[in-house]
Amino acid sequence: MSTWLITGCSTGLGRAFADAVLERGDNVVVTARDASAVADFATRYPDTALAAALDVTDQMQVDAAVAAAVERFGQVDVLVNNAGYGYRAAVEEGVDDDVQRLFDTHLYGSVRMIKAVLPAMRARRSGTIVNLSSIGARLSPEGSGYYAAVKAAIEALTLSLRKEVAPLGIAAMVVEPGGFRTDFAGRSLTQSATPIADYADTAGRRRKEHDTVHGTQPGDPAKAARVLIDAVESPETPYMLVLGNDASTGFRAALDALRAEVDVWESASRGTDFD
Repeated sequence: MSTWLITGCSTGLGRAFADAVLERGDNVVVTARDASAVADFATRYPDTALAAALDVTDQMQVDAAVAAAVERFGQVDVLVNNAGYGYRAAVEEGVDDDVQRLFDTHLYGSVRMIKAVLPAMRARRSGTIVNLSSIGARLSPEGSGYYAAVKAAIEALTLSLRKEVAPLGIAAMVVEPGGFRTDFAGRSLTQSATPIADYADTAGRRRKEHDTVHGTQPGDPAKAARVLIDAVESPETPYMLVLGNDASTGFRAALDALRAEVDVWESASRGTDFD
């Protein structure tokens, strides 16, 4: 029996991940900023679920959640950094405080969690760290520059982490979901307060008031959760797990477009070494 610690379990993929892991019989520390939002897990699974308050921007709460996991279950085998939210704004529209909060939650929040569990994982020479990204990191749509940037940072961080901890028996992986039927495009989506008219036909088209995606996303969170478990338990844990038909199609199209750009300039690029 493994013990999972999953951040951001109040709704969406985090809740689906927790449900799936608990259903199969593993222990899960289910967390949310408001512990009452995840109290139902402990009611339904009194022996294997621990509900805990966790704001990943608060180091004291991070330490307390990991300590509670160890006290209750002995160790954390799998960390899933899922906590986060969307932010839409043209780059010029982005509000400094909003952008800082976005990075503090997604990137630095993940780093806090990683640093909190790694010492014990290193001592045991085992463990898995899962960091949630987004297909947005690959596609970088108009109006999602800051969100794409923070997810791209998480992906780069995870790849370096993977190389550092693999010799120690620890796996690190990224999950890149496409559109799943969660609250991400609804309650969990924030945006700049003041739009700039010149961006109405680019970033402006993706503002919440114009978004019709919420509630119609193609992805099934329960199916995503089952694939995540399979990937974590695979003998060859992947670095990149892409989830959803839309994500798979977009991922390949983005790679093809990038390769085409590199090919156009390859001769010039290769001509920059000393003769």
